[in-house]
Amino acid sequence: MSILPPPSARVVLLCGPSGSGKSLVGARSGLPVLRLDDFYKEGDDPTLPLVSGSSDIDWDHPDSWDTDAAIAAILDLCRTGRTKVPLYDISLSARTGEESVDVGRTPLFIAEGIFAAEIITRCRELGVLADALCLNRGPVKTFRRRFLRDLREGRKSVPFLLRRGWRLMRAERSIVARQTALGAYACDRDEALGRLAAAAVGRRPAATPAA
Repeated sequence: MSILPPPSARVVLLCGPSGSGKSLVGARSGLPVLRLDDFYKEGDDPTLPLVSGSSDIDWDHPDSWDTDAAIAAILDLCRTGRTKVPLYDISLSARTGEESVDVGRTPLFIAEGIFAAEIITRCRELGVLADALCLNRGPVKTFRRRFLRDLREGRKSVPFLLRRGWRLMRAERSIVARQTALGAYACDRDEALGRLAAAAVGRRPAATPAA
């Protein structure tokens, strides 16, 4: 059995409900960022899940996402510093191309997306996990930010955005609970930035407070 070389970089998985500010934290951190939303399945994929009692595709279910491809990209970045990822257009529910991601010689990068918590255990077992954070802003703030962002970017139709937004607002506490149960540390934007800064200089993050 071949022995893989140790990774030259490690990843911080940044999760949280849709609209919680993951992209903003990634941008403000100054670290390279891998967008996990680019690993959504395409809209004609027969394995896409539906919202219960509806004909809407459930884009907030992990089965709408290509887990294996996302992990493969993270491993490439950790071991070689570069990878190729799909370009995904959410408004079209389709991949529109491919791009190269290069994190250079950085020892740390962020992989952010609503499904990041789903791969915490795999990344830990593979020896590439530096930290896992779950942004938690509160249901009302997240609903407003998510709706305005999705409306501005034309991600889906207004009726779909309202149905999805209402459903996610009611489910937000359970979403955060699931992601923390999977191993993510729940925090606000400022604490997340502090933990990212500590990880970037090689300091271990503070222990998660006992419940």
